[in-house]
Amino acid sequence: MILDPDNPLVKARAENNPYRWAASAILNRFVWDLRPESWVSRSRVRAYRNRFTGKKAVILCNGPSLLRVDFDRVSNSNVFVFGLNKINLLFDKTILRPNCIVAVNPYVIEQNKGFYNQTEIPLFISSIGIIKGIQFRKNLAYLHCSFMPSFARDCSFSINEGHTVTFVALQLAFHMGFSEVALVGADHKFESTGPANKLVISGNQDADHFDPGYFAGGVKWQLPDLFESEVWYERARQVYEALGRKVFNATEGGELEVFERKLLEDYLEV
Repeated sequence: MILDPDNPLVKARAENNPYRWAASAILNRFVWDLRPESWVSRSRVRAYRNRFTGKKAVILCNGPSLLRVDFDRVSNSNVFVFGLNKINLLFDKTILRPNCIVAVNPYVIEQNKGFYNQTEIPLFISSIGIIKGIQFRKNLAYLHCSFMPSFARDCSFSINEGHTVTFVALQLAFHMGFSEVALVGADHKFESTGPANKLVISGNQDADHFDPGYFAGGVKWQLPDLFESEVWYERARQVYEALGRKVFNATEGGELEVFERKLLEDYLEV
């Protein structure tokens, strides 16, 4: 999971205390709903509900293979494009700009807040952004991240982080009504190894993302939980397919086999 170790919900779960966890979850929900940002954000997310019914979307994941994507082809296809986390590091390599950007990891949000605070691209940011210095403005909707084990079909109330921001984007894509979604850059493998979710300090360069400066220079980041990510990817696949929708993996290479593989150029054809 994309965890903030200072979150009382995380601490309660780590202590394996279900009563404290439930109390913390209720308090977390109550405190969030007292904030005006909660209700404004809920309205903004609700406005996207089924807006793109029957259309296609592409999610730009952050693995090294993302650099092998034909961005001109994506740009000319008129599909809706989701960007994730520090996707802005790609902007000097292509004119393609995502239709929105999704970020829920507290370390990513804090490290990338300079960009988030100046961009006009629509943003879907975890509500933890409030304490990470993200300015609440017209192009931003906060997402309330719940620890309930579910796939959010309606993201205006809460979403599940599902151990990866890609799962959050899949929930938003479903919420918006897309009938088909393709992942690119979802390598699902990392050179960095260690216990899942462990907080580590980055080295001089990052070999696990599309930009060597993604997590580099001594910043904090959390090691992935590939097993749990697959659990939630499988859940996303089931929800989409139960309603006649489809998620494809259009990544070149990589090790994610939960979703049916499809060449990106074939997916983008009308």
